[in-house]
Amino acid sequence: MNYTEAKKLLTSQGKFHIKLGLERVQAVLKLLGNPQDKVKIIHVAGTNGKGSVCSIVANILKCAGYKVGLYTSPHLVEYTERIKINNEEISQQDFANYTEKICALADKYEIHLTEFEILTVMAYKYFADNKVKIAVIETGLGGRFDATNVTKKTFISVITSISLDHTDRLGDTIEKIAFEKAGIIKPKSIVITEISNKGFRIIRETAEKQKAKLIVATNYVDMNVDNGKNHIAVNGGKYEFNLLGLYQKGNLSLVMKVLEQFKLSEEALQEGFKTARWGARLEYFEKKNILVDGAHNPAAAIELKKSLEYYFAGQKRIYVYGTLNTKDYKEIANILFTPEDEIYYYEFNSKNVVTMEEYKQNLPELNVKPYTDDVLKQEGLKVVTGSLYMIGELYNIIKS
Repeated sequence: MNYTEAKKLLTSQGKFHIKLGLERVQAVLKLLGNPQDKVKIIHVAGTNGKGSVCSIVANILKCAGYKVGLYTSPHLVEYTERIKINNEEISQQDFANYTEKICALADKYEIHLTEFEILTVMAYKYFADNKVKIAVIETGLGGRFDATNVTKKTFISVITSISLDHTDRLGDTIEKIAFEKAGIIKPKSIVITEISNKGFRIIRETAEKQKAKLIVATNYVDMNVDNGKNHIAVNGGKYEFNLLGLYQKGNLSLVMKVLEQFKLSEEALQEGFKTARWGARLEYFEKKNILVDGAHNPAAAIELKKSLEYYFAGQKRIYVYGTLNTKDYKEIANILFTPEDEIYYYEFNSKNVVTMEEYKQNLPELNVKPYTDDVLKQEGLKVVTGSLYMIGELYNIIKS
């Protein structure tokens, strides 16, 4: 099997969906010798911020000399982005080999794995095979029944901010969603969250039941732009920080508490913060004056709006936007857009995409036009936002 064949298999009708539950993943992992239990795990769940927390922690631990696995989702352009060791993506051939092996094993025992389950098994097996010291694992959806939640032990569980999203799967209240996210907490592990987390009470109760040590992130992180560079100040130290976004303050409070569980040098912290990368999350391409941010739910849209007003005050904004019908796009529009804004709608390739006609019908007060590639060449700040699937289709054009 080559990489193209592996991608075709993963996106086939029988695989390309999410099916909550652990039995299938656990069965295949057991056949592979339970690789998930051979690596020290930092497991991260939450509605917003979990990808940033994962990438920052993994980068800093790498800079400190650890061999670090990183598993995140979704990808922007290629599947290989999801599985990394020390920031190096799994090779396309290794990806194909693992896909073939895992699918053949599952088929032999008539275990019907989904796309995300195959990728999760692959990540754990790849990390164990390559003897990583620590694996930073981002949940896909929820936590309790998420395919990543299959380890007997977890070193640290992190719960980032919680808001209403995926309510059809996780519940229609903050409490129900928090209960699902807190399902990653393992007995006698370390749990890190912020006291401002809307699900704090549920997280604390779950930690108590599991006899886990709850650490509340109280670090005050200040963020400012100095000589054109983004900086953070925390615990008496000042660090150049490569990621934009005022919302990163909360994420960084969690990151600092995770890092306190390790003995790290000041040099590792300086290098790690300076070189942190997380694509399509307030990622700014200065030469083209393009800002890319996957704000696909109302909470993320609020944070994007704050950051636009902080970093790019006074600049004319031109929006490129596209969304799925599973998202609360009307509320997002109320947060982000005004009738005066130029909005170019991008109809990307997904069965759940909201068409431009649907979007205009539901939001007739907005100035919405069809996207063309010339939009990204216009004067002014181009804000490419909405679905990460949409951003993935445009990402290579933006980067080129």
